[in-house]
Order: sequence, then C-alpha cells, then structure tokens
Amino acid sequence: MDDIYLEHILDHFKSPRNYGILQDANYVYEGGNPTCGDMVKFFVKVSDGKIEDIRFIGKGCAISQASASILTELVKGKDLEFVKNMTKEQLLDELGIELSPTRLKCALLSIETLKMALFGELS
Repeated sequence: MDDIYLEHILDHFKSPRNYGILQDANYVYEGGNPTCGDMVKFFVKVSDGKIEDIRFIGKGCAISQASASILTELVKGKDLEFVKNMTKEQLLDELGIELSPTRLKCALLSIETLKMALFGELS
C-alpha cells in the first residue's frame, strides 16, 4: 500500500470532514454492515436539486469512516444527478488503495447508504 494513500485514509479517519448531525436535514438514512459492525448515518439537506449540506456520523474501521468523509467532500454542492450517476469505482479511486473483498464492503457502505437516503435504491 502506498504510504500517501494510507496517510490520506488515516487523515480522514482521525479528522473526518462533515462529521456530526445536521438538524435541518431533509434526508436521513443509516446503513450498516452486519458482518463487521461498520455503521454510517447520513444527514443531507437538499435545496433546488443540489446537496446544500451533508453530514454523517458513524463507527467502524478506518476504511468505512474515511470513505464516508471523502464521499461528503465529493458530493457537497453537487446536484442530485451527479450523485445518482456516481459509480462505486469513482469512490474507490478517491480512496486510492487495493482492497480485499471484505474491505470493499467497508469502502462501499457510504455510497450505498447515501444513494438509499436520496433515492431509496442503489443506482
């Protein structure tokens, strides 16, 4: 694993961006991975078809929590169509590391949960 990517993940894990509860969210959804116990809950405020603000809370491994933090940075200010069309590969590219099948589930928990929050389905 490249040290720069490891540092990137650890930075987001130790100092997550957009962490906390958003009181005026109009979308809230919690997802979890029962296999390992990772959990992430998104609070999203959408206005005029754009993500005006986004926050998350969660617990779990560094990969799952860093992934959620990175995802919030990617989608904040973007329109809903961007999020709907966002692929799992785009998020994995942002993480920048090779993942085992078990860790892949950890990394993808955030995007799957966000899409369920906004669209009620995985797209």
